[in-house]
Amino acid sequence: MSNTEQPAQMLSVQVDGEWKQFPKGTRLIDACEQSGKTIPHYCYHPKLSTPGNCRMCLIEMGMPKMGPDRKPEMGADGRPVIAWSPKPAISCATEVSEGMAVRTDSAMVQECRRGVMEFLLINHPLDCPICDQAGECKLQEFSVEFGKGGSEFLEEKVKKPKRVDIGKNVLLDDERCILCSRCIRFMKEVAKDDVLGFVQRGSHSTLTVYPSKRLDSNYSMNTVDLCPVGALTSKDFRFQMRTWFLKETKSIDVNCGNGTNIVIWSRENVVYRITPRENEEVNSCWMPDSSRLNFRYLQREDRLKKPLVKGREAGWAEALRQAAEELSGLGAGKVAILASGRSTNEELYLVSRIAAKLEVSLMDLLPREQAGDGFLIAPDGNPNTVGAIVLGVGKRGTRLEQIVEGIRAGAVEGLLCVGEDAVRCGVDPSLLGKLKSLVAIDLLPNQTTEKATVLLPGSGFAEKRGTMVNLKGRLQRLNRAVLPPGEARDDFEILAGLLSGLGGEDFAGFEAVFAAMAENTACLNGLNFGKVGDTGVVLAL
Repeated sequence: MSNTEQPAQMLSVQVDGEWKQFPKGTRLIDACEQSGKTIPHYCYHPKLSTPGNCRMCLIEMGMPKMGPDRKPEMGADGRPVIAWSPKPAISCATEVSEGMAVRTDSAMVQECRRGVMEFLLINHPLDCPICDQAGECKLQEFSVEFGKGGSEFLEEKVKKPKRVDIGKNVLLDDERCILCSRCIRFMKEVAKDDVLGFVQRGSHSTLTVYPSKRLDSNYSMNTVDLCPVGALTSKDFRFQMRTWFLKETKSIDVNCGNGTNIVIWSRENVVYRITPRENEEVNSCWMPDSSRLNFRYLQREDRLKKPLVKGREAGWAEALRQAAEELSGLGAGKVAILASGRSTNEELYLVSRIAAKLEVSLMDLLPREQAGDGFLIAPDGNPNTVGAIVLGVGKRGTRLEQIVEGIRAGAVEGLLCVGEDAVRCGVDPSLLGKLKSLVAIDLLPNQTTEKATVLLPGSGFAEKRGTMVNLKGRLQRLNRAVLPPGEARDDFEILAGLLSGLGGEDFAGFEAVFAAMAENTACLNGLNFGKVGDTGVVLAL
């Protein structure tokens, strides 16, 4: 806190008979949540404006009873006597005030919730077993917890449009929409693409896109996350799998240097979807569509699954031994390394140890400059450029031309490619044939893997553990959600095996690699994988 910044004024509020203190400006619904009293709601979202239109968060509210002297009457306990309002109030649009009192589960509140639930279900289809939102639907959950169990509505339900194609990634079932307006507010306030709105009135109100507009923003699928019912669904995930069958793994996005926090949803070694995970310091609770949909390559049929030595299948022991013999047999200064800004810190640390063992002078990584969007897509397409710099691996592409010229001139006779295609790095395919040794660690076939003297199949982002440093210097964890296919291995395991074969350190496992890296890297001193936590730590770079 700066010297000029004043601490927030604290206000005393009674929540279900207990007096607590909250900063001035706190919304009543948040104050109740902080007190362990969850208030059901639909339209409210802490990152969006508050329309107060669903009425599900109604509570009973009171204020201090004022005496003739216009001062609060005090009870025997020294606290103000509360005068309770005869009408309920919405807690989402009400800020706390001094002496305020709240009842979150009184008879009035229970009756209000039953009434609101009945209104919401009047035209809603009761087909939960076939709804794609089943298992994540707040209407389903609250109807069980707060509903009446029956309805007085006898008329025919209003039929609304189904399976409306409103965008490239999202489908709309208007009959399930409860008009909470979360999606409208998100697109207008966060995505800055005001394309959604309500039309018609009363029971005939429907959500739609404006004329000649489409929900084609790269952030459109956040509306699916926000939708409390099954009105907005992902075309990619729709009817693919019931969510209660899926395992949730906390991790980070690797499509750019921002390091958006994510949840990987998987079952039986298959990734089915990726959703954002809240981290206020990185991505709030949003993520771009392009990042959440970029995982299908993990299940490609042409994934590299077996080690190869000179084009024939080999066991891991033979492949690692061959790679070590080829590279070490060339002599000092004869080997170059193409590392990757998509590798984890642990992998990059092992690459640096291999480079030291082989006395490599030419090592760099491929920069991935791209058009950032000023929000969650960074202009650096590598997720771990900062980590590579911290660990001394690569100079942002400044040595790539030297590596190419070294191969052309015959000064470089061996090349180790760690997660990069040498051709994309500027090496002409015809030059690859000049190399006496070409060792490639990768997960998908490319022009380098096709000509590799030793091919070592690696793992994708969802198949490995590790850490990365985003562009703001935050160290974050990558966690394994699924196993790599076939005989493919975690890249750190491959590199550790190669380092051992070269006569270097023999690491017992992932934790040992992290410990050595932390001990030998100033900004990581004192850290371990557990201390990084789910939201990461900021490094003193």
